[in-house]
Amino acid sequence: MMGWGKRTAAPSPVDPESEMKEFRVDGFNIPVKIIREKRANSRVAFGRQQVVIRLSRYLNASDQESQLELFYQWIRKQISRKPDHYERFRVKVYHEGQRLRVSNRTYTLHFQKEAGRRTITGKLYPDVHRIDFQVPDRATDEMVAPHVEQLLSRLVAAHHLPEVTQRVRELNARHFGRPMGKVSLKYNHSNWGSCSAKGNINLSTRLLFAPPEVLDYVIIHELAHLIEMNHSPRFWAQVARAMPDYPRHEQWLKEHGAGMNY
Repeated sequence: MMGWGKRTAAPSPVDPESEMKEFRVDGFNIPVKIIREKRANSRVAFGRQQVVIRLSRYLNASDQESQLELFYQWIRKQISRKPDHYERFRVKVYHEGQRLRVSNRTYTLHFQKEAGRRTITGKLYPDVHRIDFQVPDRATDEMVAPHVEQLLSRLVAAHHLPEVTQRVRELNARHFGRPMGKVSLKYNHSNWGSCSAKGNINLSTRLLFAPPEVLDYVIIHELAHLIEMNHSPRFWAQVARAMPDYPRHEQWLKEHGAGMNY
């Protein structure tokens, strides 16, 4: 069953041209933000927390409804083709004793509620692969989840950083041999990686959920920027020289990337 749900939030007085709705897809609610603005064309895109529809204010009411119906069908098609699109909108709930598999390690989560606590903290014990969280005693699971997600990303990233750094330097020595800076794992959803002008390689912590060869592809992609700071044919030739089958791994990220989260 699919369809529009009731509006979950009234238009903001600060932003009267936007509203929130829920889109029902096979029993799941997809949050949709509709923005009416001065633009020639309307568009729709999957964002990190919601689907964003930008409607032209120049359309009359009937044309707006027709455009929304077209976007409705587009969302339906995307969810059908790539079910993991929904994963980015799934409400996360973490619980005592939960086991989290990240790369080649499995962590057990423990939660301790403390009266009077106002912040959420966490600590990873690498010898036993356990992560302990201290949370306010009155905090609900929905309140805790976003903070736990960020803490998990940071703690797990710090645990995996030495081996990821070693892999980056191995691939650089094998394929490029260029001077490079430091390696960082960051809680990043806007891209999978980047290479700074100083040669620093930044990788998303979400890549720790990818197969090793996919992580290698992103590393090689960023290392190739040590030679070509662009995406010209020369750049892609560098990537192909180091990893001839890179399109296969790029496609894997497109198909599965939305579901790679803590």
